[in-house]
Parts: sequence; structure tokens; C-alpha cells
Amino acid sequence: MKNTIIPGLCLMTTLLAGCADVVSDPVDETDPCGAQRHTALLGANIAAVTLPADLNDRVIGPNDAVTMDFVADRLNIETNADGLIIGLSCG
Repeated sequence: MKNTIIPGLCLMTTLLAGCADVVSDPVDETDPCGAQRHTALLGANIAAVTLPADLNDRVIGPNDAVTMDFVADRLNIETNADGLIIGLSCG
């Protein structure tokens, strides 16, 4: 009888573990692109800034046309005519 109980308990434990909720890293819904982490860029010249390769960003100049699509995890970097970073936002 012991020979059937132990494998049965192991199987049941394995099956129940598959039903557990997966906990993911919480996303800050007010700042999904991490703009707050990049505030040190404000006032810097965009030409002198090195951004991480995996950063989903869009640099927007004063006369640039941009699409209206909203991408929550994209960092919009707004620059003035001199190339200075004047604003950061998600979208």
C-alpha cells in the first residue's frame, strides 16, 4: 500500500503546483516606460546621450511629425531646436 500512496502524493503535488498563479514583476501603471528613471537626461544634448540598446524610445524634435499610436512602454524624448532634452513621457 505504501508503494502506491507515495507516487500518488508526488503526482498530486506536481499537478497542483501547475495550478499556482505566476507572480510577475509589478509594472508601475503611472510610469510604464520608466520616464522617472531617466529624468537626469533633462537639459542634456540628445547627441551626447547614450541610451540603452533595449530601451524602447522615440526622439521627437520640435517640427517632427509623430504618429498618434500609444505604446505604454515607449519613452518619448522631446527635444528643442538646439537638441536639448526638454521633456520625457510614456507613449
